[in-house]
Amino acid sequence: MTGWFQASLGAGWGWFIANLILILLIVLPLLLAVAMIIYADRKIWAAMALRRGPNVVGPWGLLQSFADGLKVFLKETIIPSSANRGLFLIAPIITFTVALLAWAVIPFGPGMMLADINVGLLYILAVSSLGVYGVIIAGWASNSKYPFYSALRATAQMVSYEVSIGFVLISVVLYADSFNLSAIIDAQRAHIFNFLNGFGFNPLLFPMAVVFLISSMAETARTPFDLTEAESELVAGYQTEYSSMSFALFWLGEYGNVVLMGALNAILFWGGWLPPVDWAPLYYVPGIFWFFGKILFFFFIFSWVKATVPRYRYDQLMRLGWKIFLPLSLFWVFLVSGWLMLTRYGVAS
Repeated sequence: MTGWFQASLGAGWGWFIANLILILLIVLPLLLAVAMIIYADRKIWAAMALRRGPNVVGPWGLLQSFADGLKVFLKETIIPSSANRGLFLIAPIITFTVALLAWAVIPFGPGMMLADINVGLLYILAVSSLGVYGVIIAGWASNSKYPFYSALRATAQMVSYEVSIGFVLISVVLYADSFNLSAIIDAQRAHIFNFLNGFGFNPLLFPMAVVFLISSMAETARTPFDLTEAESELVAGYQTEYSSMSFALFWLGEYGNVVLMGALNAILFWGGWLPPVDWAPLYYVPGIFWFFGKILFFFFIFSWVKATVPRYRYDQLMRLGWKIFLPLSLFWVFLVSGWLMLTRYGVAS
């Protein structure tokens, strides 16, 4: 497509228009998906609590998220008089933008990504770490003690679990021998018994798949790790002073990150666009459907946990991250690298 636009409009404008269209093809469906998973999230919680959930706006309540979006759009944006106005307004923009940037390298299928770069995994780590700035700026710019306490909590939580996630990813990179996300998916083809697609089926990597899933919940501040908005202590967390669309941007960014973490779970451990089993008839189903199916599966797990597991105390949260996941993931790097030296590369005599 880029070549056709460049031939029609010239190299510069053709490249710009082609990439703008590709960006919109990713961003617009993603925003629609976020609206629908908010609805699905509420429906799952309701079902597990024996309630009906949203069921009034539109058929089966399907338009509830759009009604909520219209409501916050029409509300007044209130900026506290003592807040730092510039930083107060830019914080939700940072959070929302960072949640979208990582999707530039996510492969939806063979050759279906905006940018197929060799360091795609490092790009995602770099971009996701920028989300801390939106949180800490929001808490500090509000000039209120409870949002500031929450921002400090959230920053410490995100940094703590990013360290464990980093070591987990090293194990995956060692097995795949690449930082390219498409190459990581291809390395999982017929990985176990020449039959199963996915590092998660490997007994050596399955514990890391579990650690990554739990760390994903902590990284996105989902229950039971939503200490950033503990009602009895911090009101609504670092978002307390926000209203209208500025609050909605935090909400959209949070759910965008949840979908992203579901995608990363699918890509890194469960074969991405590959079917679960390396069986020829299953490849007739387009890879993008397998990929979205896996994202929805992990989103259901996120919602299931949120509806059933009580919130951790903050000391338990930090203990899990620093005293359990960090040593475990670090030990697993040595274990995986030693195993690969023995089986893949041999031992030097």
